[in-house]
Amino acid sequence: MTVGVLLALTVAFILLDITLRQLGASLGGSSEISGYVMAATASWGLSFALIELAHVRIDFLRLRFRTWGRIVMDLLAIGSLAVTTIVVAVQTWPVLGKSLQSSARANTPLETPLWIPQTIWFSGWLWFALTASLMLLCAIGLLASGRLQSFDDQFGTVSEADAKDSEQEAAR
Repeated sequence: MTVGVLLALTVAFILLDITLRQLGASLGGSSEISGYVMAATASWGLSFALIELAHVRIDFLRLRFRTWGRIVMDLLAIGSLAVTTIVVAVQTWPVLGKSLQSSARANTPLETPLWIPQTIWFSGWLWFALTASLMLLCAIGLLASGRLQSFDDQFGTVSEADAKDSEQEAAR
């Protein structure tokens, strides 16, 4: 909800700035601020999407397998996601580190100290990497304990039928 309000406020700010430009004035900074909001909501939203099984997965191959084939595909998916997010999170630190070291500011009229939006962005990627890594460990734990149905519930894909059932339950 908070993210939705933040995005709605950003849209309202951009629309106000565009309207004011037509009248010969401007608040300034709308493209800069919207970029910061987009980076923050994307980096933090990825973790939420992961927990909700909302990341896009191509199922046509996975659905052709039986139980253990699906498990391997699901484990490969969460494992590759965890590794990728760790690499990205590690690579975001030098960007923030250089901004902190040089007291960098945006080359815009706002002259925003770049460490502020970059800290939010970096922490979102760090959280995503931590979330994906913990989910990988949980997946391995479920498999090691033989809880295949729990593994499928937590790390499988959501079919259209499952999604409709969830929507109907939420509507009640």
